[in-house]
This record gives sequence, structure tokens and C-alpha cells, in this order.
Amino acid sequence: MEETRRFVQRVARRGGYVVNPDSEHTEHLIDGLNRNVNRLGYYACPCRDASGDRKTDRDICCPCVYNEPDQEEYGHCFCALFLSRDFVESGKTPRQIPERRPAEKWT
Repeated sequence: MEETRRFVQRVARRGGYVVNPDSEHTEHLIDGLNRNVNRLGYYACPCRDASGDRKTDRDICCPCVYNEPDQEEYGHCFCALFLSRDFVESGKTPRQIPERRPAEKWT
């Protein structure tokens, strides 16, 4: 788990994001990422169903390819693990946002 926490912090730092300060929500997502890396060998997004094939799931490997457009439009990613600094400063709370992943990629 500690390695996964470091991974999340590294992604946030490199992307200029803030890790969601809601510790219960964040721990749930970190646990899901940790389970996925142990089961699949890669950090598949914990809020989406991974196929188990890294190539197929490339778009949902954390940080997923949908992260940037979600950050730009909503201020946070689909699972709300990563928040933009502007979003945090606004005092807003993450909300459910539309899924960008094409339906044909859902497993």
C-alpha cells in the first residue's frame, strides 16, 4: 500500500494536481489501485472495470488518458482522486462527471 500511496503522490506532483483531501475517498481509491497492481501488474483505474490486458486497458492506466480533459472541464478526474489546484482553491466538492471512455471499451 505504501508504494501505491507514493505512486499517487508522484502522479499528483508531476501533473500539478492535488490528491483529494477526503481521506476516506482517497484511501478507498488507493486500495483499489493497490489491488489492481497486485492482481493485474499495472495501476488500472479503480473506478472502471479492467479487462486484464494491459494493451486494452492502456487508456485507463492511472493517470488515465481521460484525466486531462476531465481536469480541464470539471476540475477533477472521473474518480476524483486528482483535483486541479484551481478546483481546490474554489472550495467546490467533486461531483459525478460523465464517463469519457467509449462504451465499446467497457468490459
